[in-house]
Amino acid sequence: MNERIKDKIKDIEKYLSELNEIRPINLKEYIHDLKAKAACERYAEIIIEAVIDLTFLFIKERRLSLPESDLHAFDILLQNKIISSELTEKLKDAKSMRNIIAHEYGSIDDEIVFHSITEELEKDIKELIYIIKKGLK
Repeated sequence: MNERIKDKIKDIEKYLSELNEIRPINLKEYIHDLKAKAACERYAEIIIEAVIDLTFLFIKERRLSLPESDLHAFDILLQNKIISSELTEKLKDAKSMRNIIAHEYGSIDDEIVFHSITEELEKDIKELIYIIKKGLK
């Protein structure tokens, strides 16, 4: 497997682990602990950006058509039957959430971010990592 891809996967797994260590137990605690909330948002941003980097590395490694944008990268994986349409939409939603956090487009919905970091993000990213590892063997 490409060393850059291996390193990116290690980074993502490390960031997910670190997020799990600092993440508040419930929504109420998340909303009221401003330092933990800010740290969780930053980790979500970093993780999603690393996932996009991983996706681009995988596309390049497999010599697939180059994406026109970050979101298009997920479409390329879908078009090549590498990931499902469900995972494509989840990854696009994560990217949109990252943009809201990073660029402060409108207000951040704490409930959505908390749900994402506790229920969805890790599961979806681990599924993508599994698929990528399998696709490079």
